[in-house]
Amino acid sequence: MTELRAGGATETETGHLSGQRFKLRVWITSRLWAQVVAGMVLGFVLGLLLGEGAGLVAPETAEAIGLWLALPGRIFLALIAMVLVPLVFSSIIGGLAGAGSGDTLRRVGVRLAGFILATTTVAAILGVTLAQWLRPGAAMAGYPRSGQPQPGPVPGSGPGSGAEEVEAVAAPGVGTLPDLIVDILPQNPTASIAQGDMLAVVVLALLVGISVTQIDRSRAEPFLKLMEALLSISMNIVKWAMFLAPFAVFGLMAQLVIRVGPETLVGISGYVGAVLLGLALLLVLYLALAGLAGGITPRRFLEAAGGNLLLAFSTSSSSAVMPVTIQTARRLGVPEGIANLVVPLGATMNMAGTALYQAVAILFMAQLAGVELTGLQIAVVTGTLVASSIGAPGTPGVSIAILLSVAASAGIPADGMVIILGVDRLLDMCRTVVNVTGDLVASVCLRGLGEEPPAADPDPVPV
Repeated sequence: MTELRAGGATETETGHLSGQRFKLRVWITSRLWAQVVAGMVLGFVLGLLLGEGAGLVAPETAEAIGLWLALPGRIFLALIAMVLVPLVFSSIIGGLAGAGSGDTLRRVGVRLAGFILATTTVAAILGVTLAQWLRPGAAMAGYPRSGQPQPGPVPGSGPGSGAEEVEAVAAPGVGTLPDLIVDILPQNPTASIAQGDMLAVVVLALLVGISVTQIDRSRAEPFLKLMEALLSISMNIVKWAMFLAPFAVFGLMAQLVIRVGPETLVGISGYVGAVLLGLALLLVLYLALAGLAGGITPRRFLEAAGGNLLLAFSTSSSSAVMPVTIQTARRLGVPEGIANLVVPLGATMNMAGTALYQAVAILFMAQLAGVELTGLQIAVVTGTLVASSIGAPGTPGVSIAILLSVAASAGIPADGMVIILGVDRLLDMCRTVVNVTGDLVASVCLRGLGEEPPAADPDPVPV
């Protein structure tokens, strides 16, 4: 035994070391969140090496490399987008059918609507308060000067990025509200599905689901079986897409750092800091709500939702991680029927983080241009942002369109959009985390209205 120790490790020590290596290998290959973290770190480092500051490659070459690196991410988002409509449709109908009586459905609907409206309003007011207090645009007032380039395409635009929806989103005005209310109803469901109009899909699913609960169960059973099969098939495709998640995160992070660069972040740190502070405060508010109304401590909530939130951060899309969010809600003790109903609705309508970001951004643009808004104008802008955020698509880039529309309606020059676009992707990642947290907290707060969850969660999406 002594000779063995002199010449190297003993057989026992070697076996122990091999066992540790095996455990590490299993841990890395089985934990999606660990792979996502590794992808983020490696992508950030590679982005710095390929960025203009390092000077290793020409900017045009770095941009081309970034497009190829982002290809897995675009494929990942495209796969999710492909099954998003059937997934949302079948989830909501299944959730309504499993939620119980009509009285239960009314209570869930009323309380969820109240939760979304209250938290989105608080978020917008918080954003306005921080922007008025910190005034991140005052130090840069007058920049950029008139005549400077207008904002171009949203960073990260392309198939699956959500940027293609920019022209389709507009802020509602008081005079157009009757038309908007009528337009919510999907008059041509086939066209709405083909165009990926998620709000119309949600409304259609709600109407069909409520109708299913009002007819004889034996007549509805074949349709519900079809929806159950459609949900299972969609979730299976999502699980396939999750294998791309680490590579998607790696490529999207590298492309982000190549395009933005650390200098941009330093240059507008006041604006970035104001948004991040507001999102952090909103996240604390959500955790407090989960503890007070849901009886879940912040530690338990973050342990259960950590992987989900990390994936939301890396993809910048609450819709893309919706299947994982449903599974996370079930791990938090939310009944399946409530999770399948609340999470898809939340991913479409619960956008408090976006409302806060837009409130800070709109006042930042006003301060840049030297425009002082009156209290009434700020109140109108806040109300418009709340209305615009509820129902906005849960995809990257679409908030820029809402921001431009609200700025135009308030008479604020859009020159400052050049600066905002530079860091939009980073802030989009952060506000998506808050939006997904809001969906989970809403599910936790409403879980008492459903049945007891099943003992085991069959076929979960890996996190």
